[in-house]
Amino acid sequence: MTLSIDMNCDMGESFGHYVLGFDEDILKNVSSANIACGFHAGDYMVMDKTVKMAIENYVAVGAHPGYPDLQGFGRRSLDMSFYELKNMILYQIGALDAITRARGGKLVHVKCHGALGNDANNRAIKGDYEVVEALGQAVLEYDKNLAVMAFAKSAMVDKLKDMGLNVLEEVFADRAYNADCSLVSRKQPGSLITSPDEVIERVLKMVKEKVIVTIDRQEIKDINADTICFHGDTPTAVELTHKAREAFEKEGIAIKNPLQ
Repeated sequence: MTLSIDMNCDMGESFGHYVLGFDEDILKNVSSANIACGFHAGDYMVMDKTVKMAIENYVAVGAHPGYPDLQGFGRRSLDMSFYELKNMILYQIGALDAITRARGGKLVHVKCHGALGNDANNRAIKGDYEVVEALGQAVLEYDKNLAVMAFAKSAMVDKLKDMGLNVLEEVFADRAYNADCSLVSRKQPGSLITSPDEVIERVLKMVKEKVIVTIDRQEIKDINADTICFHGDTPTAVELTHKAREAFEKEGIAIKNPLQ
């Protein structure tokens, strides 16, 4: 059986005349696109353009909901009730799905952005599942067939599966890890990994050996990596995705979205 991996990237994060990321080039290298839905970034024009480019490149389209925080790019936590969280996520999924359908495409997954995703994961580590359950309930109410991306080997994965959802376990190519499988805060040095050689070494180890190396050089073993995330706003994102794809193909690892 041929080993395969999904390469996903957060994109569609420009706004109006402000351009962020390298979407057009990155879409040639990845198999899934997590497209901002207008709350942390993106707008109806950017969403439309990005969806069309994804479809043209045969890249799977996913909704990338975040906190309503354009100024902070969705990387700041907000204090919201369960129903606010659920309806905020539901709203964004619906918006992206409307544009995707209008362009002849199909929405296949949902992935939380930034602080929303971190809050879901980090609070679940402590036994607080409110954000995860809001995410899961929003997806169930909208379309139970949508997959949800969640941090690999996490309580978040277990909870979403318990809710009856299809979960894609996600690892991060360009972000440093703590020993508990959470991501190192972007406020800390070394949280973002931009070296292509280091990223290639990391992703091959994740996929072939099922191991994540943490920021303090510990090993998290028995990782199930369904999909690997590359951030579109990482300065070296185009090079990272291109070289990662080349490295996987050289190792005989197919690049494909498991839902298409």
